[in-house]
Amino acid sequence: MTRAIDIGLAACETCELVVRTAAVPGICPRCGEQVHIRKQNARTRSWAFLAAAAILYLPANMLVMMQTDSFSSHREDTILSGIAFLWREGSWPLAALVFTASIVIPLVKIISLGVLLVSSDEHSTRFRHGRTLLYRVLEVAGHWSMLDVFVVALLAAVVQLGRFAKIDPGPAILPFAGVVILTMLASSSFDPRAIWDRGTHE
Repeated sequence: MTRAIDIGLAACETCELVVRTAAVPGICPRCGEQVHIRKQNARTRSWAFLAAAAILYLPANMLVMMQTDSFSSHREDTILSGIAFLWREGSWPLAALVFTASIVIPLVKIISLGVLLVSSDEHSTRFRHGRTLLYRVLEVAGHWSMLDVFVVALLAAVVQLGRFAKIDPGPAILPFAGVVILTMLASSSFDPRAIWDRGTHE
């Protein structure tokens, strides 16, 4: 398969103007930004963000996500215990949604990005179309993993009933938000063109 680099073309990452590689690295004639054949230090940055996200994934799921104080009780829920509570209360669609967005998507994204990075590092020629499609799906689906943070923030801001009930975010909010942000940074740092490289370019 013919690639842009094979016919002497490269795209500006800012305005996407296609220029001849004879001028790369150089300055984009349209927007004035530097043009490179590949994102600079893309793999190093992606690996760093991904490793940090993987480290934060455990405390994000083990620490308390939401604290509820009412007139007669005090309740602390992790993501999993909150899902179990919703399931027991009959809110199966919401429980399934939270489980998918808060547990499945971040984990799948971490594993998938790891697979993309390892296969690109090894310049694997297998399933290139599939890996490119996987990257595009991750870019779209990854934003939904912030749902749990939005739900807790909304409850904490809106469902406040004075002295009768109070909802506060727990310590898991920060590592969970960190996982989401770091996986998004890892994904945006990854250069999908590296999937098609043959061992010559970063």
